[in-house]
Amino acid sequence: MLKILPVLKELPFALRSARSSAMATAFCLAIAASCSISAGEADVIDLTITKTSNGQFTISATLNHGDTGWDHYADRWDVVAPDGTVLGSRILHHPHENEMPFTRSLTLAIPANIAEVTIRANDSVHELGGKAMQLQVPH
Repeated sequence: MLKILPVLKELPFALRSARSSAMATAFCLAIAASCSISAGEADVIDLTITKTSNGQFTISATLNHGDTGWDHYADRWDVVAPDGTVLGSRILHHPHENEMPFTRSLTLAIPANIAEVTIRANDSVHELGGKAMQLQVPH
């Protein structure tokens, strides 16, 4: 009889004793699916803003996310006005699984009537939903 590893002892008896390849396949797919979403949502953890000489602003956003590769990674961050309008987005063209947290910048125009923006991050699986941060605009 096969010895069951200690970590598998808590699995329901039906899965531990599964003899059919269909059940084994379903179990493996469930484990694989849980691994791809284990990275969680992308969080904004730090921000800076600098006014440029031409009246635009450079925002640097530091993100933290458990990128696992091309199947699940932080793929964008947005600059959002108080009314929900997206003023600009920084597209992240590749995963950063070996570089966490990481910082990227975006230079954009922010209308003079906007005193505060929200920076939010997006990932390829959960999309929006992680920690966002507000930033005062130094007009």
